[in-house]
Amino acid sequence: MPGAPGWPGQSTPPSAWDPAGGHPQGWGQPPTTGYPPTAGFPPGSDPSAGFPLGYPPYGGYPPPYGAQLPYGWQAGGDPDDPLVNPPYAGVAGWFRRCTGALRRGWRVLLPLMLLTQTVPAAALSLLSLGLGPVEEELPADGSLPDGFLGDLVTFGVAVLVAGLFIGLAQSVGWAGGTWVVARQAAGEPADLGGALRYGLRRALGLWGWTLLITLIVTVGVCFCVLPGIYLAFALALAGPVYLFERQNPIGRSFRFFHDRLGMVLGRVALVAAAVVVGSLVGGVVEAVGTLPFGVDPYSSPGTAVGASLVVVLSAVLVVPVHLLQLVGLVVSYAEQRAHEGPVNAARLAAELG
Repeated sequence: MPGAPGWPGQSTPPSAWDPAGGHPQGWGQPPTTGYPPTAGFPPGSDPSAGFPLGYPPYGGYPPPYGAQLPYGWQAGGDPDDPLVNPPYAGVAGWFRRCTGALRRGWRVLLPLMLLTQTVPAAALSLLSLGLGPVEEELPADGSLPDGFLGDLVTFGVAVLVAGLFIGLAQSVGWAGGTWVVARQAAGEPADLGGALRYGLRRALGLWGWTLLITLIVTVGVCFCVLPGIYLAFALALAGPVYLFERQNPIGRSFRFFHDRLGMVLGRVALVAAAVVVGSLVGGVVEAVGTLPFGVDPYSSPGTAVGASLVVVLSAVLVVPVHLLQLVGLVVSYAEQRAHEGPVNAARLAAELG
């Protein structure tokens, strides 16, 4: 094959720019001093000629084969990747990738969230409503009726045990949803059955780390609340770290948070705001909707059915919150990986296993 235009003596242009070595792969020894590295290249074939200092050609080729890399973008990355937001794209690029993930995956993610988030949450609310202490049972003098403390302890233990198992079911959804987002961004098929199978494989490990993180955040809240808020933000990406890397999720999440504090804090704050607002809406709907059925709605079949329908409706209203939380954190994790080195959706999907 004759030499390519602008590359004397070469049958094909170099394959990629090597940021570590400072010279295109496939060329001879780089110079020992000076920059740009021209001494090791054939005369007139310096690939960095015509570019500002520190900007190698995108894709390893000079024009017409490639264009100048945008500021902050590393060679090997795709500025148009549907999942990985380039470092220079800012919050607008992050929003585009979040909305793109929702457009691609809502048909699979919606039933997945209903099964793994809404149904368990509604079951826990119904359990609390049915087993909770009834205020009308308390005497007017403030004394506790016989057996009240025992019933209260039984209620607390039941809710705690149910919450643990519900957390395991929800971990299936978080893992399966991450799998759907990554695979669809990589152009690979993803269905509900595959998401549930993947979620079941990863749920136990994710659940264990979630319990540990919840304990850490709870202890932080006990110290004047603010430490708990800090820990919640710093550990927000631990779930995606575990799913994609399967090691040191707490340490890696802390590193992401502190290395790029403003960026991670801003992204997580947007996700947290959506979660808080959506959860408040669901909670208000449930509290107000169950008021007409009295303090003990399960005392009669009619009020029990009405209160149960309200609880289920309020849980369904929170489904968009689960979708936003899932997509926002996965895209935020992918963006942080892009700051460490070239990465794309295909590589992330492969890392999930």
